[in-house]
Amino acid sequence: MTETLSADRDLVLRALGTVIEPELHRDLVSLNMIRDLQIQDGVVSFTVVLTTPACPLKGRMEADARAALTLVPGVTTVEVHFDSAVTVDRRIVGKLSIPVHNTVAVTSGKGGVGKSTVAVNVAVALAQNGARVGLLDADILGPNLPTMMGVDSLPPSESDRIRPALAMGVELMSMGFLVPNGEPLVWRGPMLHGAIRQLFTDVAWSELDYMVIDLPPGTGDVQLSLAQSVPLTGVIVVTQPQNVALQDAQKGLAMFVKLNVPILGVVENMSGACFGEGGGEQLANQFCVPFLGQVPLDAQVRLSGDSGTPTVVSAPDSPAGRAFNQIAQRVAARISVMALTPSGA
Repeated sequence: MTETLSADRDLVLRALGTVIEPELHRDLVSLNMIRDLQIQDGVVSFTVVLTTPACPLKGRMEADARAALTLVPGVTTVEVHFDSAVTVDRRIVGKLSIPVHNTVAVTSGKGGVGKSTVAVNVAVALAQNGARVGLLDADILGPNLPTMMGVDSLPPSESDRIRPALAMGVELMSMGFLVPNGEPLVWRGPMLHGAIRQLFTDVAWSELDYMVIDLPPGTGDVQLSLAQSVPLTGVIVVTQPQNVALQDAQKGLAMFVKLNVPILGVVENMSGACFGEGGGEQLANQFCVPFLGQVPLDAQVRLSGDSGTPTVVSAPDSPAGRAFNQIAQRVAARISVMALTPSGA
């Protein structure tokens, strides 16, 4: 590290100590987010290590840092770089011995609300933002994520473990790869429980920042098995805005609250037009959990899923594409806040 005077470093750090991380409400210096600080001939260079590559507010932090450093005598140029180090949920690593840092379950109280669509687009959006992401199809009896991700087979296995498929930067595993198309699985609870564990432990997952888990609808054996077997970082609850969907979503949300699983927030899918809007936000307010956003009703979202190209890839600048990306960023920010604050609030 090359510096002009030791006082320069003190002044620079003092200025950066006024820059607040918008989600955590603490300054970058006390959070140890400032790394590789160099000061030479009036040029200040440093790296901000974000808690997630999907941080939606890094532009604000960069602007605030530049503004603060312009007030430091002798500073003529500011070079800001970004890196990320996703927080690790130690319960997951300790219990399952798999290289997954955070597990995000996506649930709904009933079928047909677009839960799998939300799971797929959130996973791909996180990967687009630079995160290492896995997508696990835990809807054992009705797997459809291979179709939605445009993948029809697994790569050759390595040793005694299955290699996940890879699509759009996301590692993918589903029972849909292992069962002939159209063949039903008629399994009872114990078999479902065993299948869930095997999808984690018998698959050669890479080291992942986030594993997004698409659950079946309802409050049955798979949800209970997952909550008991895997320490979940949190749950996303998907609903439509109308009362019938909200009543079922409330049951699903309440189940995970009872199981002491953190609620990352509520997503209102198919918002607007004939379904109305606002019900998802009301549900979030009722349970005092974050409202992650609305995804507008759009036929293109359905077409994108059927064609195996999620909306965040096929139409990223559409209202639905932007909504999915914002939801993914808010989920990542919520996980960071939970990991770095004692209350998890």
